[in-house]
Amino acid sequence: MQFKSEVIVHGVKESQGSIEGRDFSSTTFHCEVDLAENSAGRSIGRATRPFKINDAKEFDKWAHLGASLPIKAVATFEMAAAAQDGTRMVLVDIRPLEQAKKAA
Repeated sequence: MQFKSEVIVHGVKESQGSIEGRDFSSTTFHCEVDLAENSAGRSIGRATRPFKINDAKEFDKWAHLGASLPIKAVATFEMAAAAQDGTRMVLVDIRPLEQAKKAA
C-alpha cells in the first residue's frame, strides 16, 4: 500500500561506491518525525529519521536546495513487511514543495 505524506527534510546525503566488489547507490533523506512515533516511554518533541532511496542520482535533484533546508516536501511511502516489528515504511519518491530560497 502506498500513501503520500508531507514531510520536512532537514538533510540529504548521497552514498555511492563499492565494498568488496558489491556496488551500492543511495540517497538518504533526514526527515522530521514526532519522537513519540514508535515510543514505549514518554517523550515530547521532534527529531529526524533517515529514509533511503536506492539511487544516488536522486541527490542531484536536491543539491541546489542546500541553503533552503529545512524544506517541506511530499513523500510517497510504501508499507512493507518487516521481520521484527511487522511493517516498515519504505520511501518510494520525494519532491520538494518549496522553491530554493534566494541568496541575500
